[in-house]
Amino acid sequence: MLCLKSACLPVILGIAFVALAGWSASASLAAADDVIRFGAPLPLTGPLAPEGIKQQQGYDLWAEQANKAGGISIGGKKYKVEIVYADYQSNTPRAVQTTEQMITQDNINFLFGAFGSGAAKAASTVSEKYKVPTIAAAASSSQVYDQGYKYLFGTYTPNDTLTAPLTQIIRSQAPDVKKVAILARNDLFPLAIAQEMEKSGKANGLEVVYFEKYAIGTLDHSATLSQIKSLAPQWIFITGYINDLLLIRKQMVDQQMKATVVTMIAGPAYQDFIESAAQSAENLTSASWWHPAEQYAGTDIFGSTSNFVKLFHEKYKSDPDYGQASAALCGALFQIAIERAGSLDKDKVRDELAKLDIVTFFGPVKFGANGQINSLEPPVFQIQGSRPIVLFPQAIKQGELKLGVN
Repeated sequence: MLCLKSACLPVILGIAFVALAGWSASASLAAADDVIRFGAPLPLTGPLAPEGIKQQQGYDLWAEQANKAGGISIGGKKYKVEIVYADYQSNTPRAVQTTEQMITQDNINFLFGAFGSGAAKAASTVSEKYKVPTIAAAASSSQVYDQGYKYLFGTYTPNDTLTAPLTQIIRSQAPDVKKVAILARNDLFPLAIAQEMEKSGKANGLEVVYFEKYAIGTLDHSATLSQIKSLAPQWIFITGYINDLLLIRKQMVDQQMKATVVTMIAGPAYQDFIESAAQSAENLTSASWWHPAEQYAGTDIFGSTSNFVKLFHEKYKSDPDYGQASAALCGALFQIAIERAGSLDKDKVRDELAKLDIVTFFGPVKFGANGQINSLEPPVFQIQGSRPIVLFPQAIKQGELKLGVN
């Protein structure tokens, strides 16, 4: 019996509610004129709470490390970091309202983007209007960055950088896979990456026998899964968030669905998905934008990948996933840009972000003209023995693809 994570979060959510007072633990560390305030609108309650809390963990780890080092240096003076959190309850219109409130009432200096492509895009209209530099930790869809905005940056490469290598691996190592069925959450990122999978599949000679969307909040996928099963695809590709994918995986098991390959994005990248899905997570394939197996020697406050992993494990007693790492990266990039600008002037900091071409614990960071990072090679992985095993890229490969999912 699988445990849906939303039912297993009371303790974590209790911690999250502390943040709703509006301040991180670092808030009391300095006088108001000696701090830099970062706004972080997050879905700390509602169906996206697991993802929102992960982002919060990444931000908090960065703030803790920055403040331990004395703060952010500007012109020889150290400024402490404060993070102002607000819960937009997994509701995109509230994310927009919250972002405006942070800028106009909470007097934040800089912004971390809302979670997910849909909310990040919607809220970016506000930060662009007020010319507040914003880094989105969890927005990969190209539709977020096609608005011609100057103040929005994102740490995830486009969705096709995940689907293209994944498809090539399946085609080369599972030649009997001919038919793929695609099921997507009707939300900006999950739908966009499903559409990229459709393009990639067709470009590689696969027959897409099924492509459908499911509504946000759907609790019964049995009819849809039964239809997919009747088509006998060798590859089933499903998108959504942790709670969506746990539910779908459970209902697949209930229907005794089998396939040569089952891919889920983005749930298997998270340890709590693997733990909740238990045996049914075995052999699921996925892709993400970062993996703790990577080994970079960065110039940011965390330095090496291994040091970031160590610090995260010491604080949270678990290994970080790509969402937590990306959030920590956002803080580290702001720190570098502010120190290079030597100022809190928003335009100067924005210009420094646009010029970045550095190596970090997360990997090489360089933003394209549209503000989206274009310098990473995201890993493809498979759950084997209850842990993610990297299949690509070659430099960090940990194992070979295993076929068959029951």
